[in-house]
Amino acid sequence: MGEEARFVVESGGERLDRYLAARLPRLSRSVVQRLIAEGEIRLNGAVVRASYRVRPGDRIEVHLPPPRPATLQAESIPLDIIYEDEAIIVIDKPAGMIVHPGAGTTSGTLVNAVLAHAPDLAGIGGEIRPGVVHRLDRETSGVIVMAKTEAALRHLQRQFKTRTVRKRYVALLIGAVPQERGLIEAPIGRDRVHRHRMAVVHNGKEARTRWEVRRRLRDETGRPYTLVDVALLTGRTHQIRVHFAWLGFPVVGDRTYGPRRQPLPAPRQALHAAELTLRHPLTGAEMTFRAPLPEDFRALLALLQDEAGGR
Repeated sequence: MGEEARFVVESGGERLDRYLAARLPRLSRSVVQRLIAEGEIRLNGAVVRASYRVRPGDRIEVHLPPPRPATLQAESIPLDIIYEDEAIIVIDKPAGMIVHPGAGTTSGTLVNAVLAHAPDLAGIGGEIRPGVVHRLDRETSGVIVMAKTEAALRHLQRQFKTRTVRKRYVALLIGAVPQERGLIEAPIGRDRVHRHRMAVVHNGKEARTRWEVRRRLRDETGRPYTLVDVALLTGRTHQIRVHFAWLGFPVVGDRTYGPRRQPLPAPRQALHAAELTLRHPLTGAEMTFRAPLPEDFRALLALLQDEAGGR
């Protein structure tokens, strides 16, 4: 059957493919363009081009086909492998790569790439998500671990479920966060109005985010920014992005939860999974894996200057 999504445009002027890619984070823009070309996306009941500029009041209907049942194809996509042994593989995922196939996406994912590197991964934990223990948003870069055996998968899943895995992110926020450190405790659930988004809601699931200021910055106009280290104490969808937007300090480049017109030329959300600490499924030894800030993130920081007294 697939899935259906519907949107009513509130403010116009944006290309249809860009508009939908921002509101369907699990789909790349190229996938959205393909769905438009295949007639799976209709605007006011008609098929239009990806370049169509949406207008206020336009009604968009999206049909997301189910994943194809065929066996996943291994693809020779370069991988930045941080660590690998017979039980796990740890990768520095680039921004723009989806972790596993889903609605409308069957190729070009991290899983497709890992299957070419480690063919025995096929079937571990399921055909569509073999070896997948946790996920990162398409636009989020950084450390991700995958299991290479069923035993390792179950062991890692228990660690994530019991929250013994430690995850540290780096995020660049719009605005000057007043405190030096803090803990955000605000439940997260599906946005009642915009169903494709998450939000802080009264009856949502528990969500806790600990953060600390790393640097205080300003651009050439004097607009302030804050670079923060973030520790996820729970693992809700879009948790970091939702929590900081709720505080009034959205992640730079986040056009879903932040401003449509971004103050910096960010090609994607400035969010990076910098560090992951877990216990090895075979030895029980605690291991920490790190990924440096990627070039596009460092390029953003190069546009900014430290405030006096910043770190």
